[in-house]
Amino acid sequence: MKKIFIVTGATGFLGNNVIRKIMEKYEDTDYEIRALAHSGSHKEEALEGLNCKIYQGNIADINSLKEIFEVSKSCNVIVIHCAAVVSIKAKKDPIIYSVNVEGTKNIVEKTLETKAKLVYVNSVHAIPEKPNNEKITEISEFDPKKVKGAYAKTKAEAANFVLDAVKTRDLDACIVHPSGMIGPNDFGKTHLTKLIEDLANGDFRVMVEGGYDFVDVRDVADAIVSAIEKGKKGNCYILSNKYCSVRNTADIACGFVGLKKIKFKIPMWVCKFFAPVCELYYNMRKIPPLFTKLSLYTITSNGNFNNSKAKNELGFDPRSIKKSIEDTILWLKDKGRVKEKFDAKLVTANSKQKRLQV
Repeated sequence: MKKIFIVTGATGFLGNNVIRKIMEKYEDTDYEIRALAHSGSHKEEALEGLNCKIYQGNIADINSLKEIFEVSKSCNVIVIHCAAVVSIKAKKDPIIYSVNVEGTKNIVEKTLETKAKLVYVNSVHAIPEKPNNEKITEISEFDPKKVKGAYAKTKAEAANFVLDAVKTRDLDACIVHPSGMIGPNDFGKTHLTKLIEDLANGDFRVMVEGGYDFVDVRDVADAIVSAIEKGKKGNCYILSNKYCSVRNTADIACGFVGLKKIKFKIPMWVCKFFAPVCELYYNMRKIPPLFTKLSLYTITSNGNFNNSKAKNELGFDPRSIKKSIEDTILWLKDKGRVKEKFDAKLVTANSKQKRLQV
């Protein structure tokens, strides 16, 4: 039976990596990948050379999803819902709710209509933080009031909707909760990739306290593709790796490109005091902010996640953070986003590794 994969958020950081993994796993089978890109998106570069058909649409507009969900009843349809608006800004934006909640509801409706299986990409931010660095595990009921920030609250509400549809409408779905993703193929310049880019270019020369759990986007994509067959209906899976401090992240990135370690450290209270001003500055320049009141909260919050369920049931096997950071820099270099003065260092490093898949 032919498999049809419908991937939302296909031009995004995770979406394009998921498509690469589908191609890798199902290359010897009869399959078709349908990639949903937001109308007006200019990031089709992420899908260049990939075996997929691009459909323009907006998950917040259910009528725009009609074409991509037109499938033969004889096909096995799998929907991988990656699309979301991720925000670390303090100001609320109605688009976040429209996409993350209403959009997810539309995807659920179309999945039920098509009698497909759904793998819904949520976030660890939807899971309430536990005190005293206690291990954070999967939950089956989500409460937007117990998490911080518009993004987390919308993801919690959307997760509840999906699980309720499993219970009351027999939706065949499971949920995955990635932590902070890093790795190659980030054409949209997410916050963590921008941080690594700035570190590698020597543009970030101050240290802040804190850290978080970082996981390679390719390992998340692997687990999502595994969940197509192994993910249990109504179950949730945390896709985390290990806690990594901002200092350790900086040391790895700077060491890889031959820069000296960053010594100057700004106290957290100073960062929090100036966070609103920094956010305003980044908004004026129309570039993603690295540090906001919400992001500073995140890097000082509990990032101790338990990924044993995903390891046991999905075969999840995250690689080292060091490898992920180095591969990210090599990819950034290949895309011209790391300065030429580091060329010799990077060429030497690249000769010791397999060339990254483009």
